[in-house]
Amino acid sequence: QVHVVESGGGLVQAGGSLRLSCAASGIISSINAMNWYRQAPEKQRELVARINRSGSTNYADSVLGRFTISRDNAKTTVYLQMNRLKPEDTAVYYCNADRRGFGSDAWGRGTQVTVSS
Repeated sequence: QVHVVESGGGLVQAGGSLRLSCAASGIISSINAMNWYRQAPEKQRELVARINRSGSTNYADSVLGRFTISRDNAKTTVYLQMNRLKPEDTAVYYCNADRRGFGSDAWGRGTQVTVSS
């Protein structure tokens, strides 16, 4: 069993920065990768960034060069540094623990990010 909890959302002006955190607990060794998703009103949830066991990262084209995913050495906390934010980044951001092969994925409740123009 794994649980994840997000924090760090808020309101920021366009061009500003925010850092989201995701704290994971439970059987950390069962996590293949940690992902950040987002869902804007009336839009589908989309994958924003991913970091796998080996530390390799992937990003959505829309955030490449502006967002950075990272984690602490214990692999229990994942961060999403968001720079040069745009109004279109406004969404609820969700942390996900990919546990395919080990059990069900874990999802956080989400944290709201609002970027004003």
